Amino acid sequence: MKKISFYILLLSAILITGCDGYNRLLKSSNYELKLEKANEYYQKGNYVKASALYEELIPVYKGSDKAEEIYYYFSYCNYYQGDYALSQYHFKNYFRSFPTGKHAEECLFMNAYCYYLNSPAYTLDQTDTKNAMAELQNFIDLYPESSRIDSCNKINDVLRGKLEKKEYYIIMQYFNLGDYQHDNYKAAISSGKNFMKDFPESNHIDEILYTTVHSYYLLAINSLETKKLERLNLAMESYLKLVDLYPKSSYLQKAESVYESCLKMKNNISNK
Repeated sequence: MKKISFYILLLSAILITGCDGYNRLLKSSNYELKLEKANEYYQKGNYVKASALYEELIPVYKGSDKAEEIYYYFSYCNYYQGDYALSQYHFKNYFRSFPTGKHAEECLFMNAYCYYLNSPAYTLDQTDTKNAMAELQNFIDLYPESSRIDSCNKINDVLRGKLEKKEYYIIMQYFNLGDYQHDNYKAAISSGKNFMKDFPESNHIDEILYTTVHSYYLLAINSLETKKLERLNLAMESYLKLVDLYPKSSYLQKAESVYESCLKMKNNISNK
């Protein structure tokens, strides 16, 4: 028991001494020593202490041949601490401050990558997703021969897939919550058109076309007589487009049923 107490006291003394040493270092005006220790902390993975020292040294060494490396490591300190919003800002600022620096390409890529890491689940706001895609494109435009282009394309595919899923989810919400409410069906149709334009290679296009057929039909049911025929025709046109583009779609049977209902309603209007 005495041995355990001794070791606890010894460990506490070491920790206190270490903290005191670091606090004295922070108060010191020996910037060369601070830089040396900041680099040591960084190499050991103590990014909190390294970051505090680098942040103080940035204005001290501004304009010197050491400024670039200090800011580079400082940017990574934030990244390794998981603060992607802050590290994104500093990676981009490094690129702006040292556009011809040896880490310029890397930092511009990391700026976009941090946006990607901050991109939330598809059900949430996708501002960071769109920012990441814009920054990746900016990187590709500036460094078209970079070895990181393949990584950019793969990340872009992931981000684009998230936006696609988000838009698909919105369309399905409008359609499923329609409950014969005109605005919901109109929104489903409008969003569906944008989806097909933005994601022409999506696996959901045939389903979106089916929701368009059905939405036009449901709109027609409760429309004024002057608009019924127009909406029925649009539903039928969307059905024919579905048949033409996706002759083996699993949604054809349901779409055909709606198409037949459109024909019956159209015939009833004509016979009045």
